[in-house]
Formats: sequence, C-alpha cells, structure tokens
Amino acid sequence: MASIIEFAWTYLITHFNDFQLACLGSFFLHESVFFLLGVPFIIFERVGWLSKYKIQTKNNTPAAQGKCVTRLLLYHFCVNLPVMILSYPVFKYMGMRSSLPLPSWKVVSTQILFYFILEDFIFYWGHRVLHTKWLYKHVHSVHHEYATPFGLTSEYAHPAEILFLGFATIVGPAITGPHLITLWLWMVLRVLETVEAHCGYHFPLSLSNFLPLYGGADFHDYHHRLLYTKSGNYSSTFVYMDWIFGTDKGYRRLKALQGN
Repeated sequence: MASIIEFAWTYLITHFNDFQLACLGSFFLHESVFFLLGVPFIIFERVGWLSKYKIQTKNNTPAAQGKCVTRLLLYHFCVNLPVMILSYPVFKYMGMRSSLPLPSWKVVSTQILFYFILEDFIFYWGHRVLHTKWLYKHVHSVHHEYATPFGLTSEYAHPAEILFLGFATIVGPAITGPHLITLWLWMVLRVLETVEAHCGYHFPLSLSNFLPLYGGADFHDYHHRLLYTKSGNYSSTFVYMDWIFGTDKGYRRLKALQGN
C-alpha cells in the first residue's frame, strides 16, 4: 500500500509544482470530496430514501437546496480559493513540503491528532462567540437559514464566518508546516466530519454510536433546531468542550428523556 501511495505521489510531484499542488490541487480535492459526500443527501431527501434514519421529518424544498449549492460555489471560488492562494507563502515559510520521502504514519497521525485537538478548542469558542446577539444576527444567521441541515449546508455560511471559523481548521497546519499529503488527509477528514455532522441522518453505523465524545449528526442537528440563545452544542468534532462548560445540558436532558 505504501509503495502505491509513493508511486502516485511521485507522479504528482513530477507533473505539478508545489504551488499547483498546494493551491489548485487542494481546492480540487476539497471540492471533489465535499460534493461527492454531500450531494447524495440532497437525493436522499428528495426521493425519501432512508427516511427512517432521518433525524427531522421536515424536508428542504428543491429551491432551498439549489440556493445552497449556488451560494456554495460562489463562496468556494471567491473566498476559499483565494485564501488557499494567499496562505500558500505562509505554509511554505513554516516548512510545508511536497517532496519525497513521505512522512511516516506516526508523524502523520500525531500531527492530525494535534490538529483535531486545537481545532476543537478554537472552533468551540469561535462558534460560541458567533451565537452572541449581534454576530448571530449579522453573520452566523446565514448558516442557520437551514434549521433542517443536509450535508452541503456544512459549509454554507457568511464569508466572514468562513474566514473566522476557517482559521480553526488551518491554524494547526500553518504552525507545524506539515507535508502536503498530511494537509490533504487532514482536509479530507474535516470534510468527512462536517458533512456527516450536517447530513440530517443518524444511522446504526454512525461513528457517534461507537466513538466516545464524537458529536456527529444527532448532536449537531439539535444545535440547528433551537433558537440561537438556547442552542448549545457548539463543539466541532468532539464534544468535550460542551461537556466541560455545560453547554450541552439541554441536549443531554433530551436524550435522557428519550431513554438514550
């Protein structure tokens, strides 16, 4: 397996330079993974497939789904891509490389674990600040236009929020200067997590059923259903910050009443 990955990576660095891989390659990878994961949930909602696993009975209209996709493409090309290009010199200065040899799995896993811990901490406080009255009204309310979230709504947000909370995702890699393959793996894992958290479905094999402290769709769906001043559940991937600061009490009470 390692030799296959190294062979594929050799092809990439032979045919593309660092800038192309780090900026355009990262953007293409993000778009591919994000939409391949997110679009099926639009189809599930429209056709009614897997409805017994749907957390809310309410569905979004095709017009609302279309608006989400259109805005996402605009934000991705006009906000995400420029940020990737402008941040490239910072990542290079901090030591990011794409050359061989590839980092060991020990290095990759250690760095990604650090990114998750740091991202969870920063995201929690940033998200909680966005739920203050003024910022919610003028910025974060865009993301909460969808009280019944579906996968693609995970990145539907005001441009200011994209930059503000996006900092939580990139700060770890920015200060460690990882190999590009580590950055790509981190990006894919974050997309997987955030799409799953907003998918609107809770399956028997959902990761939150097996991984302690993992939030998932049921945890985050509760956040979208309530008024901004009472929602709680501000965490990103893991929920320990909400548990420490007691901002998940409403959700825990609901689960207790449901016998879960």
